[in-house]
Amino acid sequence: MSHSHSHNNDTISGKKLLITIFLNIGITTAQLIGGFISGSLALISDAVHNLSDVVSLIISYIANLLSNKKEQSLYKTFGYKRAEIIAAFINSASLIVIAIFLAIEAIKRFQNPQEIQTNLVITLALIAILGNGFSVFLLRKEANHNLNMKSAYLHLLTDMLASIAVLVGGLLMKYYQIFWIDSVLTILISIYLLYMSWDIFIDSLQILMLFAPKKIIIKDVQQEILKIDEIRNIHHVHVWQLNDKDIHFEAHIEFKKDITLSQFDIICFQVEELLLHKFQINHCNLQPEFDRDDNKEFIVQD
Repeated sequence: MSHSHSHNNDTISGKKLLITIFLNIGITTAQLIGGFISGSLALISDAVHNLSDVVSLIISYIANLLSNKKEQSLYKTFGYKRAEIIAAFINSASLIVIAIFLAIEAIKRFQNPQEIQTNLVITLALIAILGNGFSVFLLRKEANHNLNMKSAYLHLLTDMLASIAVLVGGLLMKYYQIFWIDSVLTILISIYLLYMSWDIFIDSLQILMLFAPKKIIIKDVQQEILKIDEIRNIHHVHVWQLNDKDIHFEAHIEFKKDITLSQFDIICFQVEELLLHKFQINHCNLQPEFDRDDNKEFIVQD
């Protein structure tokens, strides 16, 4: 029943992503044309950011579709379960690159401010705020449960905030002729992009590198498992995240006595329940040992 509920949520997320894609295509097209006509670098930077979002949202949408496919096979034993993590990594990395590029362009423009058609900037900023605001509202709930959806949500949220900054800048230029504010806003947008993207970039990179989740202290896992009377030692441990939902654990477990296979099965179940309820580890692979001459280091350098 819970699996069906999860699948329905993923389907709803996919539909919401599709709506935001079409909204952002419209916003991006209008902003790019308007930015070149008005001469506003801030508007062009917002459009480029929106364009990156269109690409990112398409990647997120495809990843969402792939993650729902039951495609495990002899050659794809995990199927497409990592598609959304790869999407989150690409999305966050692209935002970081774009932010640096925009900051460099803004510094160049700051040295030579240009007069800008402010009415067009104000109008397009308002359209972008409404469109991105609606997209943010659509994805707000899903962003709490999925790293891919969170990266898409943050893209759209930064878009909306950037458009608000462009609107404020347009008003200042219109009524006070402060045209250098266009470059200042572009730099501020770039800094904000870096700030919002960095955590997702690092989190997705750590998952792709098979690092242990930050929330799990592996020494605590060891101590809990060793509380089971029959276990002498636990070694050759690996803990990693496959995606947002699946944490994997594997280890060699040395027993004090030469137990039967049925006894091991009972203890194995104990360990699985312990790992699931205390550490949210939902996949484990345990290798039993007794009086075996091998490396007993907790973490073995393979």
